[in-house]
Amino acid sequence: QVQLVESGGGLVQPGGSLRLSCVPSGSIFSIYTMNWYRQAPGKQRELVAGISSGGSTNYADSVKGRFTISRDNAKNTVYLQMNSLKPDDTAVYYCNVRAYYSGPNGYWGQGTQVTVSS
Repeated sequence: QVQLVESGGGLVQPGGSLRLSCVPSGSIFSIYTMNWYRQAPGKQRELVAGISSGGSTNYADSVKGRFTISRDNAKNTVYLQMNSLKPDDTAVYYCNVRAYYSGPNGYWGQGTQVTVSS
């Protein structure tokens, strides 16, 4: 079973930046999309950003202009550069990969905590 390992979370002041990374533990055949979700306490998990195999991206309205998703196809790695962070961005961030053998829900990471606070 493929495992995804996220890193880069932490505590940052409002206006600061963080860069999240997601690396699979093994090879993944034919990746379709790579995504970042987040879940804040008491809220539903929401899609933050996604990137297709061709490089097309989509973002939640709340992060447009502040977050940038990118991927390294050679390493099957996906990144999320988060700038101008706000307290409302505080959440556990999850990596998700949908691929040929992953099933409709895809593979998930264990999550990394991002806390934006002064």
